[in-house]
Amino acid sequence: MEERLQKYLANCGIASRRKCEEYILEGKVKVNGNIIRELGTKINPQKDTVEYENKKVIPNNNNIYILLNKPIGYVTTVEDQFGRDTVLNLVKVKERIVPVGRLDMYTSGALILTNDGDFVYKITHPKHEINKTYTVTVKGIINNDEIERLRKGVKIEDYITKPAKVKILKTDIEKDISRLEITIHEGKNRQVRKMCEAIEKKVLALHRSKIGEIGVKDLELGKWRYLSSKEIKSLINNN
Repeated sequence: MEERLQKYLANCGIASRRKCEEYILEGKVKVNGNIIRELGTKINPQKDTVEYENKKVIPNNNNIYILLNKPIGYVTTVEDQFGRDTVLNLVKVKERIVPVGRLDMYTSGALILTNDGDFVYKITHPKHEINKTYTVTVKGIINNDEIERLRKGVKIEDYITKPAKVKILKTDIEKDISRLEITIHEGKNRQVRKMCEAIEKKVLALHRSKIGEIGVKDLELGKWRYLSSKEIKSLINNN
């Protein structure tokens, strides 16, 4: 049965489907010895030989799903052009895995990695609404009006954020800080930071505590574990 080349690459754990499309356009992928640059290309895995960077692409026999409690200072990529530490420096497995979504270098917390391309697509596609919960420390004492603005949606660049769940965890007048819990289901770049900027609050610390109902409370920073079948199903069934 034929399938799109980028989907096949993603399912083999090369990268996310979107990243695989970039690899195709960059001429890094060959089918039967020929460089392919067309995103509409379909292949038959039973008959065609696919190569990425001149290495044969082999389908995964076993899919794995990993939860990492990412520390600050690691970038969420497979490789970094600037030589910075990536999350794959923390997770050592024989399978070729990729991060599901992103956390910026200065954000810690829950991050899933897998070699299941279909899973990556289902979890990261905009039409799927999976909650992500963050603990945010901001400079200043936040008021109820600002909380309501975050809940209803604030303007970031050229769009209005969708309604969010927001609650105050702590305020410290002496230190002039507030700690919030914010739950969103969008995946815009640096969204929580930008939401806080929209109400003129500078983010001092940002930690993703949960993806769906899967949290890292009992997982030390820098440590990882395999997801259970129940946890995997909870994410997929959310879609």
